[in-house]
Amino acid sequence: MLLIRALALLVLLAGSARAQTCPEHFADGRRPDLVNSKLGREATPLCYDAFALLYSAVSRTPVYAAEHLTRPSVAAARRVDRVDAFHDEEALPVADRARLEDYVHSGFDRGHMAPAGDMPTGAAQAQSFTLANIVPQDRAVNRGLWAAIEESVRRLATARGTLFVVTGPVYAGDSVRAINGRVLVPTQLFKALYDPARGEAGAYLVPNRDDTEWRAVSLAELRGVAGIDVFPGLPDSVKARVMDLPEPRTYSRGDEAGAPPHGRNREPDSFEAWARHQIHRLARRLWRDLMRAIF
Repeated sequence: MLLIRALALLVLLAGSARAQTCPEHFADGRRPDLVNSKLGREATPLCYDAFALLYSAVSRTPVYAAEHLTRPSVAAARRVDRVDAFHDEEALPVADRARLEDYVHSGFDRGHMAPAGDMPTGAAQAQSFTLANIVPQDRAVNRGLWAAIEESVRRLATARGTLFVVTGPVYAGDSVRAINGRVLVPTQLFKALYDPARGEAGAYLVPNRDDTEWRAVSLAELRGVAGIDVFPGLPDSVKARVMDLPEPRTYSRGDEAGAPPHGRNREPDSFEAWARHQIHRLARRLWRDLMRAIF
């Protein structure tokens, strides 16, 4: 009976995408503008608990993924155990979806645009493993530089209190690759940040290949590279300047992860939050044990 209840809870945790506007994930409630109209062909907006994205049936990847990171949301995400649960996106037509088999023996990682490590609940994390949120990513980049950028952004959100983040792929050149003849491989990846308290913005731009370097670019330059105005409500003066982006570095999860700045003590969790977290962990472990027993 406990196992059945745990499985039922996992179904609720996974949730499903919603085709609606979800303005809470966007700066000033405004979605990015597609300067390159080709990016909008066969594109579907999807909403999830902690992020939103625009999915392209042409590339079978996101055009972008948007998040609103806050100090409490990052702290909550630190307490969620990661359980990989990649899955096809059932909210999309079957022919338009990326499929799990597309990535098998492809040589590429399934790279999150809205990171699993940003997700403040087990339900949100499960949603982040939809293939609608995934691109084929160079393994060395995904597990090295890109992971360091994701963690650096989380720490910056903790230090500053709130950040809006838009992440996405870039497809440049005349010969873009595709895995399994279906899913396009990005040539570059970007992660754009906006700090509404300081009125600062900028973006990381990273080639999707091994032994590479990142580059800090303004939103104005990113618009030309990616064909997207990621924060359309910002003044041109803000888009023209590059904020001081933290140098990406690899952190240990236990390296004071998520600790508030300046040595402030973390507020104690409520019993309800603790109990909910323990139930999530138990349910996910039961699911993992069941899968191991079956397969």
